[in-house]
Amino acid sequence: MQDASNILEHLQRNFGETAIRQQRTVDDLLTLWVPAEVCLQVIRQLKSEIRQPYSLLYDLCAIDERDRTHKNDMPAVDFTVVYHLFSFGRNAFIRLKVPLLGEFPSLPSLTAVFKNANWYEREVYDMFGIRFEGHPHLQRILMPLTWRGHPLRKEHPARATEMGPFELWDEKQDREQEALRFKPEEWGLQREGEDSDFMFLNIGPQHPGTHGVLRIILQLDGEDIVDAVPEIGFHHRGAEKMGERQSWHTYIPYTDRVDYLGGVMNNLAYLLAVEKLAGIDVPDRVKVIRVMLCELFRIASHLVWLGTFAQDLGQLSPVFYMFTDREKIFDIIESICGGRMHPNWFRIGGVAQDLPRGWDGLVRSFVDYFPEKLREYKNMVLRNSLFKARTKGIGIYTLEEAIEWGVTGPGLRACGLEWDFRKRRPYSGYERFDFDIPIAQHGDCFDRAVVRVEEMWQSLRIVEQCLNNMPEGNYKADHPLTTPPIKKYTMQDIETLITHFLSVSWGPVIPAGEAMSCIEATKGANSYYLVSDGNTAAYRVRIRTPSFPHMQMVPYISRGYTVADLLSILGSVDFVLADIDR
Repeated sequence: MQDASNILEHLQRNFGETAIRQQRTVDDLLTLWVPAEVCLQVIRQLKSEIRQPYSLLYDLCAIDERDRTHKNDMPAVDFTVVYHLFSFGRNAFIRLKVPLLGEFPSLPSLTAVFKNANWYEREVYDMFGIRFEGHPHLQRILMPLTWRGHPLRKEHPARATEMGPFELWDEKQDREQEALRFKPEEWGLQREGEDSDFMFLNIGPQHPGTHGVLRIILQLDGEDIVDAVPEIGFHHRGAEKMGERQSWHTYIPYTDRVDYLGGVMNNLAYLLAVEKLAGIDVPDRVKVIRVMLCELFRIASHLVWLGTFAQDLGQLSPVFYMFTDREKIFDIIESICGGRMHPNWFRIGGVAQDLPRGWDGLVRSFVDYFPEKLREYKNMVLRNSLFKARTKGIGIYTLEEAIEWGVTGPGLRACGLEWDFRKRRPYSGYERFDFDIPIAQHGDCFDRAVVRVEEMWQSLRIVEQCLNNMPEGNYKADHPLTTPPIKKYTMQDIETLITHFLSVSWGPVIPAGEAMSCIEATKGANSYYLVSDGNTAAYRVRIRTPSFPHMQMVPYISRGYTVADLLSILGSVDFVLADIDR
């Protein structure tokens, strides 16, 4: 907290005590209100002009404040733009909130300070209609270019039934088709070079190498990539909008579908923020159960990634072997949770049920079986000469570039930075586990593979420690806001029965406030920033996913390579389209 007070004093000294004002939050992050006219200068200072700077633009989002009732300690505001910055040296976040007035406000673009601000600002413009002056290409990013309205504004309908029947007449179809036509000049791309014409190649949105509904337009000089423009949003389902109309409890299944390979790990990122807002401390048994299942899903996700990555580069066998072992993990998940890929098993304050009889035998069998298979996969893929030839020295970025573009997770550790949120900012009891942080040095496609393979070994170590040291105790916190509510609070009298009924049907009323969680997900840092207005549903749900900034960096690390190299680069990034589009 001493560090936080020093930052506050520094900014107030430079910009005035009345200009920079602190807000107290449930998550104890240093949260400052900053006027729009000085926000750019404040962020420049935090990034470049202080000791142990905030070098990572972790997230950038907005809130429509017009319907909010609990506005204590808030200035006059219609919309808030929220910046989350992170300092590796301080191991600390800072939250900057810029209040804006008016129907369609604007503020200066941050793209000259942080490269990865580009897509985040386009998303805020797309979802809220807030303009960023000086942005190089401010247009929609998730919604179609022809979409009317801005979906995360409060007046925008949340359901299709509120929007009238869908119609597609000939003129509209022509307009939609024309909007899909790629026009290089709009992106500052030339059609011809000094001695040759450039070719524009459309990859996707149904290409197997894009691993989902992703379109990338390549500007080519022969086989060499001059530039690339990713087009995302085909998978966008309004996950954040859904959070405003689902109860705190019924939103949990929606989180499963964001990084759909991460399973319950999505639940954990969301529930940690909800539990901060509610003031719930979960029992040790809950923490260890959650960690064990999260690490099993990390192994399962990495198996999918390694098998399909090898397949992209010409090896067909590994994906079949690895999917078979992923099924063994799903057998354990199904035995414990009842579901496989989307178990939806974590709950506010705990988990759905206690571990079933015989769970330890299933986990023990896998822990004994998998090391030999992992050694086999490492030899099969990482020592393959063709795999090495197509990944070593390809898609390189430095540590400084990784931080500038918002890279987290294995992609950051492949540049030599020993940083893992499970170790550096432990959550859910990770501080009690003994495991290493794998790193590499070259920041290329091969090193990103090396790190992920080693991470499977470390996850296996964590799972074995959970197996050998599972605490006794309850599988749910003894707190009135847990879901479903504790049974003993049900039949005392009619009031407790009514309370129980409402808590099951409507879900708990979470106290007003805001909180952010941050976990080390399979692909990098995953966060939920939640704002409660003291109701049965969230006022604002913001999902910060790792795949979104990682995809934004793909053009930068693809220039100068060939079309074949692009598939190596895409595979090494390990993205999920639902994780990008939400």
